Amino acid sequence: MIRFKSRFTAALAATTLLAGFQASPGFTQAAAAKAESAPATEEAPTLATPALWKLSDKDTTIYLFGTVHALPKGINWDHGAVAKAMESAGTLVTEVPMKAMDAPETQAMFLQHAKLPEGQTLRGLLDPEQLKTYEAAMTKLGLPVATFDKFEPWFASITLTMIPLLKQGYNPANGVDKTIDAKLPDAVKRESLETIQYQLGLFDQMPQDMQVKFLVSTAEQVDDVGKTIDAMVADWTKGNADGLAELMNKDLDDPAVADRLLYQRNRNWAKWIEQRMDKPGTVFIAVGAGHLAGDKSVQAYLGKDGLKVTRVQ
Repeated sequence: MIRFKSRFTAALAATTLLAGFQASPGFTQAAAAKAESAPATEEAPTLATPALWKLSDKDTTIYLFGTVHALPKGINWDHGAVAKAMESAGTLVTEVPMKAMDAPETQAMFLQHAKLPEGQTLRGLLDPEQLKTYEAAMTKLGLPVATFDKFEPWFASITLTMIPLLKQGYNPANGVDKTIDAKLPDAVKRESLETIQYQLGLFDQMPQDMQVKFLVSTAEQVDDVGKTIDAMVADWTKGNADGLAELMNKDLDDPAVADRLLYQRNRNWAKWIEQRMDKPGTVFIAVGAGHLAGDKSVQAYLGKDGLKVTRVQ
């Protein structure tokens, strides 16, 4: 029997779209109110040294940098080798086009895909035991139980994941992807590995029964979401790719889902990088840190195809 853990915590680490949407005006009013009520914290800045890799030939250099899509304030990561690599880049490559993330049409598309067909309700998809678990989690978070009745289970799942993080001070506006895009000058060319539509489809096209299992799992573990992300960010700040891989694999214990969210995409990206090595220039690739961790990482697939990837931080 497959054990459905709180995989949307791992999904948030694997895709830009989910975390990025939460910073938008389209985020539900109830969740936004929870975020605004989060207490401010004053802590000493954390000096982070996240992992950075490089592959190069005589006229091409490509940096691979794993990002976290939502961070609290006070984590100083853009220094040293990472800062130098960013400064040298002629092209920035992200998972999806960053400028499009906050566009009104993107938010409208997100919500349109998230809506259930007319006549269906989210709670109507749940059996009595599932409904009890879900409503208990909603009440615990201070949300009316009918808040997401018009939406598909995957949308409710990511929201139940995000609210505890927002309350702990995590903010997509501080996400590494957004920060890099804002820091690099307009003269740096922007490219993306995927479209927003593709990332949205990763979740919207999941079978409904799988979405329901995700939702119930998230509801069961709503108290543990913050601990899981804290552990992931702690490994990221230390450059502990092995530790991050272990956490990701723990949360993504269904091979089919892991392949859908991580490994198939890693293979596709490795092929993209191989082709990009034929063009001269310096490229800075910033993608979710989970894609650059473990034995099925982007670097692992590149290595299998004979490309040497060197860690530089």
